Amino acid sequence: MLEKIYIEAGYRVACYTSPHLLRYNERVRVDGDEATDAQICRAFAAVEQARQSTPLTYFEFGTLAAMWHFIGSDVDIAILEVGLGGRLDAVNIFDPACAVVTSIDLDHMDYLGDDREKIGREKACIYREATPALCGDPHPPSSVRRLAACIGAEYRQVGEDFSFESGTDEWEFVARGARIKNLPLPALSGKFQFYNASCAIQAVQELQQRIPVLEDAIRAGLRHVALQGRFQVVAGHPAVILDVAHNPHAARGLAENLRMVPQAGRVLAVFAMLADKDIAGVVRALAGEVDSWFVASIQHARGAEASVLAGILHELIPEAQVQCFADVPLAFRQACLNANENDKIIAFGSFYTVADVLRGLPSCQAN
Repeated sequence: MLEKIYIEAGYRVACYTSPHLLRYNERVRVDGDEATDAQICRAFAAVEQARQSTPLTYFEFGTLAAMWHFIGSDVDIAILEVGLGGRLDAVNIFDPACAVVTSIDLDHMDYLGDDREKIGREKACIYREATPALCGDPHPPSSVRRLAACIGAEYRQVGEDFSFESGTDEWEFVARGARIKNLPLPALSGKFQFYNASCAIQAVQELQQRIPVLEDAIRAGLRHVALQGRFQVVAGHPAVILDVAHNPHAARGLAENLRMVPQAGRVLAVFAMLADKDIAGVVRALAGEVDSWFVASIQHARGAEASVLAGILHELIPEAQVQCFADVPLAFRQACLNANENDKIIAFGSFYTVADVLRGLPSCQAN
């Protein structure tokens, strides 16, 4: 949303995100355009030369290369998504003009801690002294606010310092001394996107004196934003819905979005996850929304075996209809063969799951 808003406002905008779905280039964008292979290779070469004998992880190497490319591209603003947690993430080596924690849920627990308080503290470590520090979680763990106060960050909490009032066809952003009316509904699906949109607008407001943005640019940015793999609906008969939801919070958002879609037929789920994720939590969030499960192993060292997924499904939903497959393409192909034209196929659980389905879409839709 921030990327689109600032592009609409006429600025040269860099955006670094992770992971990618089909091409590494997706991670590194300037003005919405992915970096070319040649540009990425030049950036990698520069980092390789500069690091000398310093060892770098995959993500550290990529983060430095992205920033090298952005600096060379003379951008006005760089939007950097933190990859994992916050405190120890490579992106956290850069001091932000504004930092945003959107939501806190149980994920990456081997690294960040086993409860929201611990994870919240890790995430809040992207905040800086005397710098706007936004939180878009309506019920954040107390550790977020505590850490912000401890370091002297300018903390802003959704529902307190800024908020929204949603209507049927439009909504309003409300903050101290600011109200923006007649905003288009966010183009991304889900009620939680109002919290994300509010965070984006509040970030714009915080930087307004340094990087002015007109209200029309905010409206245009919200109207035109698109994000592959986030409740992405591929039109057809049956319709295919792609969502990278891989933790309980995201799965609850997926379930909510499904309930808002007219129910003409069955919901068939192509489901695969990484073994170190909260598989049971994701299954609980989707219980009652799926008629038939096509579970698959992910061809990755961290991938959960289909039999493990099936076992959890049968334990939590004894009556579940489950079929197991060696990989996601096989599961998706069978779901396509089983689906009627009014059914919906949802593919979710991991970026790997969605990527495999995206690659198989042309052939399956041809069937």
